[in-house]
Amino acid sequence: MISGPGFRVQHLDEVTRQQVRPGTVRRVWSYLRRYRRQMLLLLGITAVDSAILVVIPLILRLIIDDGILRHRESVVVALALTVAGLALVDAAAEYVRSLYSVWIGESLVLELRTSVFRHVQRQPLAFFTRTQTGALVSRMNDDINETQQAAGVLMSQSVSMLLNLVLVLAAMFWLSWQLSLIALAVIPLFVLSGKVTGKRAQRLLRQEMQLQGELATITAERSDVSGALLAMLYGRPEEEAGLFTGKAGRIRDLAVANAVGMQLLMVFITLLTALVTALVYGLGGTLVIHGVFQVGTLVAFIALVSELYGPLHEVSSLPVDILTALVSFGRVFEILDLEPLITERATAFPLPGAAGAPGVEVEGVWFRYPEASQATLASLE
Repeated sequence: MISGPGFRVQHLDEVTRQQVRPGTVRRVWSYLRRYRRQMLLLLGITAVDSAILVVIPLILRLIIDDGILRHRESVVVALALTVAGLALVDAAAEYVRSLYSVWIGESLVLELRTSVFRHVQRQPLAFFTRTQTGALVSRMNDDINETQQAAGVLMSQSVSMLLNLVLVLAAMFWLSWQLSLIALAVIPLFVLSGKVTGKRAQRLLRQEMQLQGELATITAERSDVSGALLAMLYGRPEEEAGLFTGKAGRIRDLAVANAVGMQLLMVFITLLTALVTALVYGLGGTLVIHGVFQVGTLVAFIALVSELYGPLHEVSSLPVDILTALVSFGRVFEILDLEPLITERATAFPLPGAAGAPGVEVEGVWFRYPEASQATLASLE
């Protein structure tokens, strides 16, 4: 048996640096495709919401250019009422979209939770003797709960952002292709910053999940009667408290590091958005002065720029959310991929009268103790 702080750190580092296994996305889709009808309805509602998002700035352009500047009161009133009606439709669409997103996510969580529980019940006794209870409970509860974000909210957000980007860019080029090229020039900076932050967040999250499982194991072992009695008789309270504090402190450090990284990403994106908006105001105002287009077009374009960088602001953090969700799915699939060492044949049947029989005789039976790699996972042992 190899032990010691150095071995524990090395073992933890090997576990937490595992990458998302190939085929994880395909396996996630095998669960999601059972909700195809709900997802198609969600897609339609999202398309309506995205269309309204683009139409309102264009109507604002008409209110200024065709209504206010030409002193046509009837046009202003009619278009203002149209904007109000679209706002009501958008609110209803957003409510229905949120409802279906949450329903799909929670349904997937229910299916995964049931599948993992049934699969764990099929494992032999060697699995439970070699597996840390807290780590297993963490996989079955915390990791499965994390998948809800990917299944519902994240899926809805990704579709909405894609439609918003396409429609907003089309409207911007229709208003002014010169200003649109300026706005497009900074898009790679949004995507690249999110990708770099996403890789870092994936590594930190995997370490935090592993430590959460170990902390849950310590808590479970010391909270029941047998564990408390054993600790009182033969344990070292100060050493146990120090071990618990060290792991809890490491979780705090990982959470703070992840939060700081995300905050730096948000600050960078906010600053970049402000700089580009100022540039568009300056160049757009110059074009209005030279009569290239009217004031309403500039106002509508600025509104569309905010709608463009809003989704891009979310796109930059989307890789973080996707990688986070894939880590959770991967940890859940590790449990489902662990084949039981003892399985019943498909032709197995109950022995007649076995309940009242004094015993059962067997012939040609042999057994051996399984290796650790066969009985459980390295991250659970």
